[in-house]
Amino acid sequence: MKIAQVAPLYESVPPRLYGGTERIISYLADGLVALGHDVTLFASGDSTTRARLVASRDCALRLDPDPPVSAIAAHLTQLHEVRNRAAEFDVIHFHLSHFLHFPFFEQMAGKTVTTPHGRLDYRDLPGAYKRWPGFPLISISDRQRFPLADANWLATIQHGLPPRRPGSERWTGQGGYLVFLGRLSRDKRPDRAIRIALGSRYRLKIAAKIGDDDRAYFHDRIEPLIDGVNVEFIGEVGDAEKDELLGNAAALLFPIDWPEPFGLVVIEAMALGTPVVAWNNGAMNEIIDEGVTGAVVDTVEAAISAVHQVVGLDRDRIRAVFDRRFSAERMVRQYADAYAQLLHGHGG
Repeated sequence: MKIAQVAPLYESVPPRLYGGTERIISYLADGLVALGHDVTLFASGDSTTRARLVASRDCALRLDPDPPVSAIAAHLTQLHEVRNRAAEFDVIHFHLSHFLHFPFFEQMAGKTVTTPHGRLDYRDLPGAYKRWPGFPLISISDRQRFPLADANWLATIQHGLPPRRPGSERWTGQGGYLVFLGRLSRDKRPDRAIRIALGSRYRLKIAAKIGDDDRAYFHDRIEPLIDGVNVEFIGEVGDAEKDELLGNAAALLFPIDWPEPFGLVVIEAMALGTPVVAWNNGAMNEIIDEGVTGAVVDTVEAAISAVHQVVGLDRDRIRAVFDRRFSAERMVRQYADAYAQLLHGHGG
């Protein structure tokens, strides 16, 4: 198949630091090439891929050294290029948020598929999808579908990751700390993670991106709680640092306060044998096997208790669950099957 992958332009593919969506797109594009498909990736020019790269701008928006930038203008330019080349592809796979591409491709919706990587409970999305109902969608969890239950869902395909680098099985979580990893925002509840860590008498390491919208929250609510001893702030980390941080952690804390559609960091921890304590929101009950790979809780008190339980879980078994459920190979093959289904007329 001739497949186009259309990535958001906020981060490179794969991202240099934070960026779960772009990391998944990278694994997918490279995996499809390995299966023998002809893949073109529309992304920022600082991306690295086995696919044919079409640079929609010279570098990713978030780390552009020459601000200010216009995300809307950049993505409109990208969509214009994709539409001009649409006849070259059997399938065009969009990973853009909020259905920005729908008006551009409404006359060829049947050859497209869209994976929304974020929450779908924004009040304007049902109206937009009702206006353009012919676009097939692929969810990243069953829970993600709830706000758009009547949409043209083609499949649910959970994220997957490549095997971790050799030696990762030696990480046994003996670092004596808990970790909070991701984006430092109200929705992710780092304040709750701090309360859980202090209550369970573990040190907490926070490795997180601070976006422009989150700086005031960080300075007002989180920074006063960071003492450098019980609570340490590391900042954003790349892949190598992330593996070390997760692999040596006793557990990952994921105390979210929003309907998380997947939670990539959860399976990144599992890949290294690290158990997870997560809040009962979004897709967490689909991702975590209770008492095997971690625990899903509803209160800080339950989370504190769960920390002491999950640190004793079998880390080899956690890695085995990851290998069985969340491999990149499984994800890529499921997407290839979905594309074939689309080409055979079952996308509507």
